[in-house]
Amino acid sequence: MRLQFAMDTLTTESALELAAKAAPYVDILELGTPLIKSEGLAAITAVKAAHPEKIVFADLKTMDAGELEADIAFAAGADLVTVLGVAGDSTIVGAVAAAHKHGKGVVVDLIGVSDKAARARETVDLGAVFVEMHAGLDEQAEDGYSLDALLAAGAAAGVSFSVAGGVSADSVEAVQRAGADVAVAGSAIYSAPDVAAAAAAIRAAIR
Repeated sequence: MRLQFAMDTLTTESALELAAKAAPYVDILELGTPLIKSEGLAAITAVKAAHPEKIVFADLKTMDAGELEADIAFAAGADLVTVLGVAGDSTIVGAVAAAHKHGKGVVVDLIGVSDKAARARETVDLGAVFVEMHAGLDEQAEDGYSLDALLAAGAAAGVSFSVAGGVSADSVEAVQRAGADVAVAGSAIYSAPDVAAAAAAIRAAIR
């Protein structure tokens, strides 16, 4: 199972600092949506230039203009981009077309999708390389939130998936047991006093 580091920061400088510390322990460097909205495509280019050996994941959360948005992100250096699972099929198909042109990939983010397992299968059929079982920061802050529902949806989908929603060193083993191909950790790494040590701890918990 690969480890993805979601950098939900607001400046390219901060993202580069975080990436430098975590890179030895992670496989995928994710530029979070707030970072891309704050800094634009230049942030993607900067992270890819600093870490050309890593997969750079641009969390666009595209809802429309799939081919156009994916195309400009791939041209800027992204290896993977996200399209929302609640978007229309044509938006996903458009992004996939751009991915094929660049030799890159589209991940469908299932945040806000009620039947994640069913939509996961549909979007992989449309060309997504994998889907993300995702609970956002707002959902994680709600009373009673649990990672278990995401893990169950991933296991039921029967397709390649990642899990994002509060993954930590304590929960990453459960993510792996559920069959995830990628575990996405954000705050557990970037909010830690020692970013490198936090990333290393999650990596060590992956068997």
